Amino acid sequence: MIKIHVNVEISAASLKTMVENMKQLTGRDEKGIYRVDTADKVSEMISRFLQTQDFDRYVKDIGNY
Repeated sequence: MIKIHVNVEISAASLKTMVENMKQLTGRDEKGIYRVDTADKVSEMISRFLQTQDFDRYVKDIGNY
């Protein structure tokens, strides 16, 4: 695997839900602050989605271009 940086369009509602869920899973520290890098987590989620949804097969189909 290689890592690339791209711009991805997702709905504001999806991003809001992802951030809320990450905060819920991480919880607050002793100072009441959430210590989670939401950008990294969004990247991880999109990568996992592409892997599980067989992105390799998708890009082989010329009709998807």
